[in-house]
Formats: sequence, C-alpha cells, structure tokens
Amino acid sequence: MNQAVPASAPSLSIVIPLYHESGNVLPLVDRVHAALGSYAGPWELILVNDGSRDATQAEAEQARDKWGSHVRPLELARNLGQTAAMQAGIDAARGELIATLDGDLQNDPADIPGMVKALIERKLDLLCGRRANRKDGLILRKIPSRIANRLIGRMTGIRISDYGCSLKIYRAAMIKRVRLYGEMHRLIPVWAAMVTSPQRIGEMDVSHHARMVGQSKYGISRTFRVILDLLTVFFFMRFQARPGHFFGSLGLIFGAVGGTMMTWLAFLKLVMGESIGGRPMFFTAMLLLMFAAQFITTGLVSEMLTRVFQPMRPTPLTDASPVAGDAGGWHLLPGMKAPAEPAVTTPPAMPGLGQTGGFAIVSPAPQAGGVSGGGAPAGTAATPAGTPEPRP
Repeated sequence: MNQAVPASAPSLSIVIPLYHESGNVLPLVDRVHAALGSYAGPWELILVNDGSRDATQAEAEQARDKWGSHVRPLELARNLGQTAAMQAGIDAARGELIATLDGDLQNDPADIPGMVKALIERKLDLLCGRRANRKDGLILRKIPSRIANRLIGRMTGIRISDYGCSLKIYRAAMIKRVRLYGEMHRLIPVWAAMVTSPQRIGEMDVSHHARMVGQSKYGISRTFRVILDLLTVFFFMRFQARPGHFFGSLGLIFGAVGGTMMTWLAFLKLVMGESIGGRPMFFTAMLLLMFAAQFITTGLVSEMLTRVFQPMRPTPLTDASPVAGDAGGWHLLPGMKAPAEPAVTTPPAMPGLGQTGGFAIVSPAPQAGGVSGGGAPAGTAATPAGTPEPRP
C-alpha cells in the first residue's frame, strides 16, 4: 500500500470533509501521519468540519495541537453538505497536488503515496480510487452504486468504475478550475473532463474498510439528488455555451407540431367550411404555439445571459465562497524548504452583487512557529528534527 514516491515529491494538500465524525478524527489523523510521515515533499492536512454538532471540531483542534500547524481545521458556519465542505477545503489547499478522502476511516490514507506515484508516472490530472472488496451493504449501497456508475458513464461518456469513492488525487491547477455545488462531488470526473482531456483521468484499486464508529450519512434519498445533479451535468456538457440551442429546439418542435395542426384547421375552415371553434385540436394547437413562443424566448434570454456571464466569471463553473484565516504550516522532512506561498487573488464580484462572505473560518493556529516536522519559515532550510513526534 504505502509505496515510495519520487525523491523530490510535489507539495500535497489532503482535504477531509467531516460531519459528526467524533471518535474518528484523531485515529484518522494518526493514520495520515503514519502513511505520509516519510513523504518526500511538503504536505498539509485540511480538516473541514461541515457544521457538526458533536465533538468533531474539538477533536480536529486537538489533532492540530498534537501534530502541529500543518494540520489545519476549518469550520463551516453551518451544515452545507459534503460537496460544499470539499470545495471549501480545495479553496484553502496550497499544494501542487490535492488528495480528498472521507473522514469515516473507510478510505485508507496508506493508499495516498501509491496514488501520487501513479498520477505522476501516468501523467494524469485526476486519479480516482476504485474500492476493492467494498465493505458496504449489497442492497442499499452496492447495487444502487453500480447502477449509478453505469448510468453516469452512459450519459456523460466518462466511464469510471466507482464514482462514489471519495479517495482521489488531483492536480491543483486542474481541480481549482472546477466549482462544486449540490451533490456534485460524486460527479467530479465529469466536471474535470470539461477542463482537461478525459485521457488524463484514470483510476486504480484502493482499500476499503468497514465503518467502526458512527453511522453512515448516505441514504436512498441521496440517490435522487444525484440523479437531479446528473441531469444538470448532462445539460451543462451539451448546452453550457449554447443554451439557446436546447430551448430553441424544443420551441421549434412545439411550433412545428402546433403550426401543422393550425394549418390543417385553417384548411377545414376556409376550404371545407367546417367550424373549428369547439374542436380540441384547435385548443391543443394554440397551446403548442404558446409553448413554442415561451421556449424560444427562454432560449434567447439564456443566450444573452451566457454572453454577459461568460467573460466575467472567474472560473469555468459555479463560484463558491472563499475560506479565510491563518494559512497554517507544512509538514517538512530534514533539509526540506517550505514552498513559496501563492499570491492570493480575489475573484471579481458580479455587477450589483458585491463580494460574498466566507462559508468557513480557520481555527487559530498555535503560536509555535507555523511549520511542522522540523520545518522552518518559508525560504529557509528545515532543522534536522526528522518526522515530528506527537506533542505531550
């Protein structure tokens, strides 16, 4: 599992959304450090608390106090869902690569080094985990998942065996161009295919464990939400830049049928001398022509909105609120330098809307320096302290 990575590995951000995961947080952070303690590059761990009402946030802050400032707890103002939590973590991530996984200990952090190695060697932008020997129920989890995977692949053309596996590795330059909402975290490969070649999206087998603490947050109701999001993705993939074609086509179909019916009625009235006022066909034709006018008008308005919005939006997809707060530190090995901090850019606000506030706040970092694992401030060499030991 824990495979070697290149001698000089890219910086890595690990994003873990958490919701009512009290009892899982500290063991999970320990496993991450066991898996990445010898990672040959700087890395950080971002724990995003999605409005939990239990001790999840307190445990995340305990993990930071134990291991150092490279453990970065974020806290959403309220429960916004796994997709929003994942987007907040991706926004806060500073690494060249970003890994995401669930916080319930079912994904194994020991798979991350091997996935990083595979992503680099295969020159991918996104590497998706494929859960081998999945430890979930057959009727409520496995069978619906298989059906959904095949349906998504057939509708989108992006054939991934396990869309539901949260363990993925991304190149930050790619995933930061994608904005997630709804239940879209399950459809990330589809959104990614809009900003990179599908040939740069791959998958590999990863471990999967049974949940030991807490209860699953997934139910059959989420399946219906995913179906609605899939319809949205289907529309975006085909008509994102030309919505007028979609609505206009419907309008033309209704107009053609209604016009044909009205022409026949006109023939009956003018040539045959028959009364058409009380015929159901007359009212049906009128209704179809009204629908046609409505769809064509909607298409024209959509085209105008697209022309206005397209040049102004900062990213290809829906924008999300930024995460604010202390940047935190990095986990560094002896002799390793912290990466330079990227310039902070603020997306332009839409006219008349202003700049939105943040969804999340970062818990204050400890005052001990900002770089963990024997590290030093950015631009200076790390002291030979080795992999950090837990603090008393």
